[in-house]
Amino acid sequence: MTLRDGNDNEPMIDDAQLKKILLELDMVTEDQFNQAQKQAQAKGITVAESIVDLGLMADKHLGKVLADELKMPFIDLSQQKIPEELLKIIPERAAQNQKVVVFDQKENILHVATSDPENLKIQEEIKKATNKDVEIYYATPLGIAEALHAYKKGLAHEFKEIIQGHIDEARGKTKPEEPSIIKLVNVLLEYAYENRASDIHIQPQKNSVPIRFRIDGILHEVVELPKNLLELVVSRIKVMAKLRTDEHMAAQDGKFRSRFVNEEFDVRVSIVPITEGEKIVMRLLSEKSRSFELENLGFSDHDLKKLKEAMARPYGMILSCGPTGSGKTTTLYGILKILNTPDVNIATIEDPVEYAIDGVNQIQVNPKTNLTFTQGLRAIVRQDPDIIMVGEVRDDETANIAVNSAMTGHLVLSTMHSNNAATCLPRLQDMNVQNYLVASAVNIIIGQRLVRRVCFNCRQSYNTTKQDLVAKLPPHLIKLLFKDKKEITLYKGLGCRSCAQTGYLGRIGIFEILALTDEIKALIMGQADADQIQKQAQKQGMTLMIEDGIDKVFNGLTTIEEIIRVTR
Repeated sequence: MTLRDGNDNEPMIDDAQLKKILLELDMVTEDQFNQAQKQAQAKGITVAESIVDLGLMADKHLGKVLADELKMPFIDLSQQKIPEELLKIIPERAAQNQKVVVFDQKENILHVATSDPENLKIQEEIKKATNKDVEIYYATPLGIAEALHAYKKGLAHEFKEIIQGHIDEARGKTKPEEPSIIKLVNVLLEYAYENRASDIHIQPQKNSVPIRFRIDGILHEVVELPKNLLELVVSRIKVMAKLRTDEHMAAQDGKFRSRFVNEEFDVRVSIVPITEGEKIVMRLLSEKSRSFELENLGFSDHDLKKLKEAMARPYGMILSCGPTGSGKTTTLYGILKILNTPDVNIATIEDPVEYAIDGVNQIQVNPKTNLTFTQGLRAIVRQDPDIIMVGEVRDDETANIAVNSAMTGHLVLSTMHSNNAATCLPRLQDMNVQNYLVASAVNIIIGQRLVRRVCFNCRQSYNTTKQDLVAKLPPHLIKLLFKDKKEITLYKGLGCRSCAQTGYLGRIGIFEILALTDEIKALIMGQADADQIQKQAQKQGMTLMIEDGIDKVFNGLTTIEEIIRVTR
């Protein structure tokens, strides 16, 4: 995929040219470029966007390189405050479609940013409509996308207008074409999608209804609705998710599809009654925004090699362990994507099925029809599968069926809740799986967490000493960080429009992989505890999650604060 997208003309800079430029400037290595190219093909984006997404270069630095090659001035739109009167020169829909923004004016010259400088038609249209000269600047697709947010008013301000419109409508003053509650819910979904939120929480309190977005794993309160609108919002969401609107005292689950710009995405809805009303959590499931490439999830080369060796075995278990929201399912989907070939039969039992995978038989758990993990797994083994994925091992019966399936010629993938890789083994024993079965069936265990990535658009390095951190960090972490050094270089995000001033943009995994060697199997048979197993695994070269996290800190991918937050 080339630098330009969506146009019929020849590309400005194709992938081969881009590779040549970046290698000559020593901006990326050949392996890194190839990795970006592979991800670009998988996610349907340009290689330039993939390079930024992987954190290989900051968006503004790549933009400057491309602008220099195109012999054009570059503009970093994340640093521009665009006057509203300039935005109005190009209608919002046209700006979205044409990827162009008017960002400044000097006398009779309009300064226009575009990621497609060869789009001469829009330049002529701007000249004709304004009777002004136009000076074109190159901006990256990400920069254009961020600037287009300026068309939007603040969420609180827009909600205030909608709420006032609803009040006016109730009083008979207005009769809008689109009912205000419908617009309110649509705006809520739109803003959540634009801000990369994975979940929307609508949680009624005594006198108000705070709305929070979960972005990169952290909840942020974005707006507060009046309590008298709760019932209307709940009813609207129930209608969209095809749930019972007359039921207020029982939990309900549903799903609907929503659309924003050119992408459709699923929204999973959970409603539960609490003391102050009905609480709603909506999860946004966008396939385009998720990458299931193992190479992009954060595995080190050493760990990825061990994982691929386990995947190559025809039978046995691969377990992914960690708390809720640690990326376990994404890891298993990444494995399935590699294993999913025409010569194998793959079946899954999931709760819920989050993403459809072509060629894989995916079964949704349904307690109403007694289709549980256990019953579904029993049905799957009668379907002549080669590979089985069980969404979660959560009870004795499921654990024993899964282990026996792994012993009888099937490759079984599953997840478990545990603190780390080693504690998975006692968990299986607690589920009444015999030690010899655990030792024989399990190939490999992945322990994982998700940490927020430092925003590459505002990342800055800084030097620090032991004295600076000794009061903030535990001794073992100080030792891991400094070893025999007196000073180290760390990174942080200063905050910019791209990351909503948080300093973080996106997430990456930190991992540990426990391979069941003969020595580990002997410890299991001898009923060794998790600590003994972990110590032996470390002797044999296992990198702990916290050590993997420290490596990512030194590489500028995350911060020490994030490592502490997810591993404490």
